[in-house]
Amino acid sequence: MSELPNKPELKPDVFNQAEKRDRVWLHVLLFVLTLVSTTLSYALWVGSGAAGWSDLLKMPFLSQAIWFSVPLLLFLTVHEFGHYFAARLHHVSTTLPYYIPLPFLGIGTLGAVIRIREPIPSLTKLFDIGAAGPIAGFVAVFIMLIVSLATLPDVNYVESFEGHDALKEYVAQNGEFPPELIREEGAGPGQVFYVGETVLYVAVAHFFDNVPPMYEMYHYPFLFASWLGLFFTALNLLPVGQLDGGHVLFALVGPRWHLRIARSFMFLLLLSGAIGYGMMATDDGWMGAFKWPILAAILYLILNRAFGRDQSIVAPSLVALLAASFAVNTWLPGVAVYGHGAWLMWGFILSFLLGVEHPPVLYSEPLTPGRRALALLSFVIFILCFSIRPFYYV
Repeated sequence: MSELPNKPELKPDVFNQAEKRDRVWLHVLLFVLTLVSTTLSYALWVGSGAAGWSDLLKMPFLSQAIWFSVPLLLFLTVHEFGHYFAARLHHVSTTLPYYIPLPFLGIGTLGAVIRIREPIPSLTKLFDIGAAGPIAGFVAVFIMLIVSLATLPDVNYVESFEGHDALKEYVAQNGEFPPELIREEGAGPGQVFYVGETVLYVAVAHFFDNVPPMYEMYHYPFLFASWLGLFFTALNLLPVGQLDGGHVLFALVGPRWHLRIARSFMFLLLLSGAIGYGMMATDDGWMGAFKWPILAAILYLILNRAFGRDQSIVAPSLVALLAASFAVNTWLPGVAVYGHGAWLMWGFILSFLLGVEHPPVLYSEPLTPGRRALALLSFVIFILCFSIRPFYYV
């Protein structure tokens, strides 16, 4: 993901001084820390049944974790250097990628980002820099996905899992994965972790054997890293603000339509988030009594910021989201599958940190036909990689 600042254009001499401020050691250090963080986080995740850290740092946990962390960082590196080389090609000052470690939480990283040191002066340069990252990253992750599916182990690989006795018994008897989730004895609600299906993943996986169910993918490190590459690609291509997809959309349709589409997409994300919140939030106790007021407050904060404090848009949007969440969770449980509460958190990040609008550029020349085709390709990639419920528990 690239970061576009709002500050006066740098002069050539400042450009050269800025280029000299690159601290290569810092970028290398962050890369190494992120590699260690993702490796240990994955080892801790799949090795939760291990006796302690001494076991996690031995085989097979560590070898599995390396097969997760190295492909994941390879994808992030290709994505960010797509931005970097496009910026250098257009003589736009930029930093090397900053890798973001997140030790022992989730997958161990928040991804990577480059910082553009000066305003991007034209739509053509904005488009090239914005689109280069996700397109390069998609090529890399598509190859990773094919290789990971082609090298899957036999279904008997489940014998190496900790626990999962019911699954092991089914595989031993039938020689294949079960078509539906088998509940393990003693497993309570909210204990089975799923990753969401995407159009591309389902289409490609159809041609391979021994493909694990979505609730077991995390046991397959290379495949899981490939799936995460699809997820990060879709996340960066959201057509909002200064995400890569926002850059591409702004260059393609201009500021007026960018704002309309970005706000509409924000509304859809918040709709999914509101429905998901209604599914997760309890109706018991004092929290249950304030369930809907809490959701209303969260939505108002996000909408007020995302829609520029225009109450003629904020108020009806708030009412519509609350009504839709209540109706779906009360009368339409089958539609609730499209709800994912984490989109509320992402809506907050977009509104308060990244922004929904896009800053202007100095020169607004139209894109060439080739670039317009690449813009459309970028949104096709987004559709292929996007999942409305990327992570959830059953």
